[in-house]
Amino acid sequence: MPATVFNDRAEAGSLLVERLRDTDTNSEKPLVLAIPRGGIEVGAAIARGLGCELDVVLSRKLPAPQQPELALGAISESGVVYLNRFAAAMTNAGNASIEAERTRQFAEIDRRRKMFRAVRPQADVRGRTVILTDDGIATGATMIAALKTVRASGAKKLIVAVPVGPTDRIEALRPLCDRVECLIKPADFWAVGQFYRDFEQVSDERVVELLREFNSHGKPA
Repeated sequence: MPATVFNDRAEAGSLLVERLRDTDTNSEKPLVLAIPRGGIEVGAAIARGLGCELDVVLSRKLPAPQQPELALGAISESGVVYLNRFAAAMTNAGNASIEAERTRQFAEIDRRRKMFRAVRPQADVRGRTVILTDDGIATGATMIAALKTVRASGAKKLIVAVPVGPTDRIEALRPLCDRVECLIKPADFWAVGQFYRDFEQVSDERVVELLREFNSHGKPA
């Protein structure tokens, strides 16, 4: 296993800021959209560093039956469903399972949406540059579902900025966005958490706390 690269998610986000310095924050007025819960710490660090807005985009993986670590795909808050090659291989026998998981995960998205939107109304992405982030890419399913949702909402330019992900999954994101920034693309990859010293689960309360840090215009208060 390779040595830990990041102390925590906030440090990883701060390192991504350096990759994004060329984003014109005056004319483009970029919006950072983080996939909670892990992505919110990364997104907050990016938003602070660039002095731009922060919001969340809700996307949940669809775990395989009896294999919760295997993502069959993902569903976003708009209802967009992305299914990957693992799902295709089991569609004949697993349609009912996939539909049941889709219903379960969308209910969780709805629960979180009510909580988070009470703190921060959903940002308008139309005509804007949007930086989408998470604490890392494994299968890429949740990011792909989020990208499809944000693109359909009218974003002008989509930038994916993540700390870590395997090369093939990072490359799979490129056709869906305008730019990808990934700090490390290790050959020996088995989980996002292996690249963090502190990879404690992020709570709903922490997401709410970080959203409250940003004022009504989405920038740090």
